[in-house]
Amino acid sequence: MSPGAERKMRRFSKMHGAGNDFVVLDLRGGLAPPAAAHCRLLADRHFGAGCDQILTVEDPRESGSVASYRIWNSDGSSSQQCGNGARCIAAWLVRDGAAGEGNFALDSPLDTHQVERLSEQHYRIGMGEPRFDPDAIPLRGFPGARDQYVLDIHDTVIGFGAVSMGNPHAVIEVDDVDAAPVDSIASLLQSHEAFPESVNVGFAQVESRGRIRLRVYERGAGETLACGSGACAAAAVLMRRGRVDRDVAVVLPGGELRIVWPSDDAPLSMSGPAAFVYEGEWAQ
Repeated sequence: MSPGAERKMRRFSKMHGAGNDFVVLDLRGGLAPPAAAHCRLLADRHFGAGCDQILTVEDPRESGSVASYRIWNSDGSSSQQCGNGARCIAAWLVRDGAAGEGNFALDSPLDTHQVERLSEQHYRIGMGEPRFDPDAIPLRGFPGARDQYVLDIHDTVIGFGAVSMGNPHAVIEVDDVDAAPVDSIASLLQSHEAFPESVNVGFAQVESRGRIRLRVYERGAGETLACGSGACAAAAVLMRRGRVDRDVAVVLPGGELRIVWPSDDAPLSMSGPAAFVYEGEWAQ
């Protein structure tokens, strides 16, 4: 930039859902999304606003929807699903006046989701049906869906469940989530050829039939305080195994989400908090 040139300022909202934090940009009206380098700067916790992901509010794709949104990871890559982000976008649209006080529809990068406002800072999002077919995840090297997959990576044997919630998830059940080797095991799975699009890796501890503790190492972001789609994935895998009830609390380091999945052929829903932190401006 030449000396004296003015830099364009763009407003943003800092938000979080159970500690999973976001920078929200309003791009309605056809504004261009931030470049990957800008995403990395915005997400940097020392030189930027700091966040796990950047969310962009955009014009709706479907006639019955209030708006659409896209997701950008802290490394600048794009993502297809973010449950905590969906709740934050819903709260942002209610505050903006674009959505009413009741139910409305919201377009994610993959689908249209039904939103229900439960209270001022709590929302329920319809997350669709979990998909367990390996081709849908995608997961290579296995001809059909299994309750438990096993990979031997550099002499480390890893057993996991796998499911797509619009993005790929591996779920590892552990006895003690606090002691789980999250970074090392997640890195092995994320870089393995079995997951051609990488994978979000969840470590789940069943405390009771109605309560799961969970840590999630997200692709493109690392371990986060909460992961909405990861909570859905862990609940779906453990529900299919009969380990927990069909209505379960998932406790993450940043807070608690509730996952309800009535049956294998029904849509799954997730409810939890969405909070505003502050408003700011950044120079492009």
